[in-house]
Formats: sequence, C-alpha cells, structure tokens
Amino acid sequence: MDKLEKALSNFLETEDARNMALLLSAAMKSGILSYDEAKTALSEEPEDILILGYGWRLIVPVRATKSGDWEDRMLIPQSGEKYQMPNVVRHLVENASKTGSWEQEKAIFDVFRSIGEPDLDKMPILVERIASERKGHRVYGVRIKKICRELGLVERVDALVSELKACGILSHKLSSTTDVARAGSPIYEFNPSLLVGEATN
Repeated sequence: MDKLEKALSNFLETEDARNMALLLSAAMKSGILSYDEAKTALSEEPEDILILGYGWRLIVPVRATKSGDWEDRMLIPQSGEKYQMPNVVRHLVENASKTGSWEQEKAIFDVFRSIGEPDLDKMPILVERIASERKGHRVYGVRIKKICRELGLVERVDALVSELKACGILSHKLSSTTDVARAGSPIYEFNPSLLVGEATN
C-alpha cells in the first residue's frame, strides 16, 4: 500500500482507496485530469470512482452550467470531459503522498500561504471554527462573519470568503434560495474532504 492509498484508507474502503489514489496521483501534477487519463490510470471505466471523488469534493468537473460552484458542476463520465482538484485538495494529496497521513490543518496552512494570505497564522483557526459551526456540510455566511469578528478579521470578511472559495474550502450552495431567504444569509458548502475523522452531521 503506497502512502496516498494509506491516507485515503482512513475514510474509504480498501479498493476505493486504491483506485482513488491512482486517480488523484494522475491528477496531481497539473490539478486537472481528463476522462481518458482517468480511464488509463485505473485500467478500467472510471465512472464509479469519479462519482465517489466528486461526492468527497476531491475532484470536481470542469464543466459548469452557470456559476461554477460545486453543485453547479456537471459530472459527465465520458471521453472529452475534464475534472479538477480543488486547491486545498492538491495540498492534501501532495502531503499524503509523502507522509501517508491526511493532514487537513497543514493543507489549509499551505494553501493560504501559496496565495500570500497576510493573516496566515489565523487561517487554520478560522477554518476549524467554520467547520464547527456547520450543519451537515452547510455553513451560514452570518456565522462566518461572527467568527471573523471574534478573530479580529471582520474588515476582511468578503475577501476571506473569496479566498476560502478560491482555495476549495467553501462553495456557494445554489439550490438553497428558500433557506437563504429564511436565514437572510448566503449558505456555503464546506468541503467534506476536510472533515475526515470528524462527525459530518
């Protein structure tokens, strides 16, 4: 068992971990993988493992219908389609390939460092606090603002939300317009691959 497969086996079944390791290893260099490359990496039809990877937000389809948010991406498992790894997942995978461990805090630190975040030391705390406020995989924008205020970052809320999205940690929940109206707040999806080892409900 290689190191990436070992890390993935903490939350995936043995065969799925093996196939996911092959898929993510093939995607790691550029961060983007075509359907045909996935098929070659697995030596079989990759539909099931692509669906599993999308469910964990380890990969997301490049094709989108409107906004490009995760749930707006169209997973079409066929030749000609492309899939990409969210930025934070690339850091997770690169580190797991070296250590055999799925180290979310390190990946969060590394992805924010890569974009030159000025409040770098606060970012793992910010993300941990956001994760603790979620309902399922949902997080309300008002909760993010509250956390930013408590961390002395309230003047940077909009910029930080944009960074959290760019890093692949959060994505807008587009289908929740009724909930958004009720809450008076945007709703975001928290990347479940950063919740490994935690209860997800």
